[in-house]
Amino acid sequence: MANANVRVRFCPSPTGNPHVGLVRTALFNWAFARHNGGTMVFRIEDTDAARDSEESYRQLLDSMRWLGLDWDEGPETGGPHAPYRQSQRMDIYRDVAAKLLDGGYAYHCYCSAEELEARRDAARAAGRPSGYDGHCRELTEERIAAYRAEGRPAIVRFRMPDEAITFTDLVRGELTFTPENVPDYGIVRANGAPLYTLVNPVDDALMEITHVLRGEDLLSSTPRQIALYKALIELGVAREIPAFGHLPYVMGEGNKKLSKRDPQASLNLYRERGFLPEGLLNYLSLLGWSFSADQDVFSVAELVETFDIKDVNANPARFDLKKAEAINADHIRRLDVKSFTEACAPWLEAPFANWAPERFDREAWEAIAPYAQTRLTVLSDITANVDFLFLDAPVEDEASWAKAMKEGSAALLATAREKLAAADWASADSLKEAVLAAGEAHGLKLGKAQAPVRVAVTGRTVGLPLFESLEILGEEKTLQRIDAALARLAQG
Repeated sequence: MANANVRVRFCPSPTGNPHVGLVRTALFNWAFARHNGGTMVFRIEDTDAARDSEESYRQLLDSMRWLGLDWDEGPETGGPHAPYRQSQRMDIYRDVAAKLLDGGYAYHCYCSAEELEARRDAARAAGRPSGYDGHCRELTEERIAAYRAEGRPAIVRFRMPDEAITFTDLVRGELTFTPENVPDYGIVRANGAPLYTLVNPVDDALMEITHVLRGEDLLSSTPRQIALYKALIELGVAREIPAFGHLPYVMGEGNKKLSKRDPQASLNLYRERGFLPEGLLNYLSLLGWSFSADQDVFSVAELVETFDIKDVNANPARFDLKKAEAINADHIRRLDVKSFTEACAPWLEAPFANWAPERFDREAWEAIAPYAQTRLTVLSDITANVDFLFLDAPVEDEASWAKAMKEGSAALLATAREKLAAADWASADSLKEAVLAAGEAHGLKLGKAQAPVRVAVTGRTVGLPLFESLEILGEEKTLQRIDAALARLAQG
């Protein structure tokens, strides 16, 4: 049942190129919001000045728009909880941190890094949990004064309750964390800068987020955030604790989590190769969720209609590039021809096109587009498939030439030229019959006979349907290219 009160958020950090795992998280949040008629909040976590960049921020917005993952509140859209960039909300975090300190929910910790590490080592040696041991939890006023007199820097730690925390994860079911495994944690650095552990749940509270759908890697922080939420509710900052759902890892090669360093992890790679947004979103939605037992290809509208976070599988999902390409190819086939020709436009221009702009023949392109649409996996493939129409001569591919031009190819090409010259150039079937007849004259089936013709005319051993391609290229250019191939063969 739809729930218009649903409020979800997508809150990436603007560091580097968007990662496909990050996009999957955005997609699941967006689909859940749209399915329920709820609200999608887009928030930027840009408090790490050393790693964040304005370029990455702009790239994030551009990527979301390219994918069609629109947001109801956020950057450049606004909303009742603005601003939506954490770097612009520092006064809010300072105020909440002060309230937590005043209320006894947090305290100053004066432990140095060396002291912390020494106590962790001792705990590990004794077989105890090595998290923070609460050393500064109950400091006397005298000890605090002494530390301050020494000039010791202090971070702010949140005081975890001495009780187990249980919650029901929307993906993984009921989970319990015991106190010894969730020690007090830092929420403000010694320099006064708030940490993710504070700003993320504070923003979720103030923006009234109802469902937190995020990666499995953040599961261990959930009990800490639930405890902080309870404190924020008691302080009047939050209204309720959101429901949590932790999405499965996206795995790459070797059963390892797909990382930013993996080439196939970058969203830009798929955009540059010519994946359709619909095709990529379709595939990414299958990383941990399924549309139905017997259907892998579906529209974004169908995804929204069907998606429910409760159907997400907790097991890791493997990223399969071949399947992603196959699904994208299906989405290319689903386009009407006009949309397909428009989608291919960037790859028919500089810097992708290897022909002079004035050589581009729109009439020829529109004629061959329906045949190209049935063959492409990604849109960038179009350049190599149609360049023979717009080049003065076919591309020189020595490997293709060596593969196709075997002993006897010259004789076959000569016969094919003769038959083609007499064929009806308004009929692809007539051109096929001409090459078939040439093959029969030399004891070859059509597949063997057409290979030298294809390479002579297009420069490549594979491509679009040959006889429709010859018809569109035209008799004069086709015969000229066969003549050029014959001359090359004659030279050895």
